[in-house]
Amino acid sequence: MGESLKDRLVARARAEGFIACRVCRPGDVPEVPERLAAFVEAGYHGQMGWLAERMHWRGDPAALWPAARSVIMLAESYTPEHDPMAVLAQPDRGAISVYAQNRDYHDMVKKRLKRLARWLIEEADREARKTSGCGLSSKSATSTADRAAKPLVSPEVKVFVDTAPVPEKALGQAAGLGWQGKHTNLVSRDWGNWAFLGSVFTTLDLPVDAPESDHCGNCRACLDVCPTDAFPAPYRLDARRCISYLTIEHKGPVEEELRAAMGNHVYGCDDCLAACPWNKFAVAASDIRYAARDDLMAPRLAELAVLDDAAFREMFSGSPIKRIGRDRFVRNVLYAIGNSGLSPLRAVAQGLVEDPDPAVADAARWAVGRLGSD
Repeated sequence: MGESLKDRLVARARAEGFIACRVCRPGDVPEVPERLAAFVEAGYHGQMGWLAERMHWRGDPAALWPAARSVIMLAESYTPEHDPMAVLAQPDRGAISVYAQNRDYHDMVKKRLKRLARWLIEEADREARKTSGCGLSSKSATSTADRAAKPLVSPEVKVFVDTAPVPEKALGQAAGLGWQGKHTNLVSRDWGNWAFLGSVFTTLDLPVDAPESDHCGNCRACLDVCPTDAFPAPYRLDARRCISYLTIEHKGPVEEELRAAMGNHVYGCDDCLAACPWNKFAVAASDIRYAARDDLMAPRLAELAVLDDAAFREMFSGSPIKRIGRDRFVRNVLYAIGNSGLSPLRAVAQGLVEDPDPAVADAARWAVGRLGSD
């Protein structure tokens, strides 16, 4: 007996560069609506109003596309080749999240998802044609023309990667990719937690995989390493205190009580991910474009702070960092300068106290005050 469509799908996904491929039903995450509602009611979403506005879809994947019968969940590794925590000991350098140290993963993962989805449609059509054409007896042969007049309906697909209201992590656990750890990110015993998630919704009725169970045990590594205490409890994140949220999503000045705890993080934060002991099983990234650019592993704060809009756009062309814009990025850099304790950087901050952007000017004044007088 030949391989099933599901087996061939998994093999094809691996050939495309995904490290894991599992399947669940759209309705396999009944716990999501209650969790999401509690998250928003507590105000943990901060300025991310889109979370509250799209709760119906994000809480119920079946509502996003009612025709979908299966959700194919995929993981793609971006494991760093270097220690992402090493830059935290270099106060004159900026810490950029591993995923943003090269090309924008959204484009790369989506292209792979689309190729896989096209392949799935072709394979399903081929299998359906083969099945419909088999076993014709002399009696049934007379109805061949009737069947030919009713062409097979091709399955439909939709692909998503981090930009649609899809609860990827919950679906990933339901499909058996891994489990949502105490830091709320997906963790796997096979590849740790350095992975992007993508999904293919389809009208095909594919066999599902068993969900994964929790294997965090008594470990608190991800919770204890968080500089801003962003976890009010295991498995609960207050985004308003999360450095990734503060440096990427938060508009305007950051509360002063949190600025010092942000250290030299200028875009995102990997502390909780890097602390996970399951990373001893991490799988190397298959795409060289995930390898860190030399100029983004530990960029000098003094050079980042003086970027104007044109220079910022040029430096971060093709990078997810470009989306937050020069002003928010330089604001983050100035917080890092204020936390550096390096008096030579005071002059850099001083040069931005009259910046046209109010948040940048505020951050510059704060940094100057932190570094004291010459």
